[in-house]
Amino acid sequence: MDFVAGAIGGVCGVAVGYPLDTVKVRIQTEPKYTGLWHCVRDTYRRERVWGFYRGLSLPVCTVSLVSSLSFGTYRHCLAHICRFRYGSADAKPARVDITLSGCASGLVRVLLTSPTEVAKVRLQTQTQTQTQTQSPSASGPAAAPPACPVPAARPEPGPKYRGPLHCLATVAREEGLRGLYRGSPALLLREGHSFATYFLSYAILCERLSPAGHSQPDVAGVLVAGGCAGVLAWAVATPMDVIKSRLQADGQGLRRYRGLLHCVVSSVREEGPRVLFKGLALNCCRAFPVNMVVFVAYEAVLRLTRGLLT
Repeated sequence: MDFVAGAIGGVCGVAVGYPLDTVKVRIQTEPKYTGLWHCVRDTYRRERVWGFYRGLSLPVCTVSLVSSLSFGTYRHCLAHICRFRYGSADAKPARVDITLSGCASGLVRVLLTSPTEVAKVRLQTQTQTQTQTQSPSASGPAAAPPACPVPAARPEPGPKYRGPLHCLATVAREEGLRGLYRGSPALLLREGHSFATYFLSYAILCERLSPAGHSQPDVAGVLVAGGCAGVLAWAVATPMDVIKSRLQADGQGLRRYRGLLHCVVSSVREEGPRVLFKGLALNCCRAFPVNMVVFVAYEAVLRLTRGLLT
């Protein structure tokens, strides 16, 4: 049931946090934005509300599978570690057990999330600019036609990617399988330690917030523990998230970065060390409500199914 509960929690989380995720990606990949509100105003002015939901359909379709895999892997890995170390899957795990299980759950996500992250970032950073052509006005009455006809101005082409599936197909055709996994080393580094932090901090906070005589906190405790766990996870994940986003967006147009290390060095040299923390405040603000929803939905489904089975 951990797989089902994780899937439901993940869908609830992406529904809450996607608009801020779009803003976060644009701040990280487009130097023209000076801050959160600059990006929000510019996106709304040029693309209205739809601009904040670019590339949403693919995450909605895949997030249930990815979240299910994360929570299911975490629980099964933790059960196997406890069975191996203590002789029972129901034994109370040590913090190192939780950390290792959380790290494993993050690493297995990369196989599924890398292609969807590439499509999401490409669509979020793609802006459609179309110019309206105006017919030249004649100055004065009955102006004589020019000797050489002036060719009509052509409108700028529309967006390269028409949607998530078209984006994936285009990337695969133009860049091959490597294109779909562009930025995956940075994604591996991001997911491994951030999910270790995620599940460890959630477990510690749940233990602290549980009432005396209870093994689990109430709904308010789950909300606080889930929100704080999300904030801590993104706090440690943001540097690699910036590099990951830049590498994945780099496939559009002229290639700037040769790899992970080159991206880190170039970004820091051009914009200073602060570039690695672009979007940190936004990540943390988004993480709190998103992970409140994720863990409340996850725990609610688990408790409901346990109640039905007993």
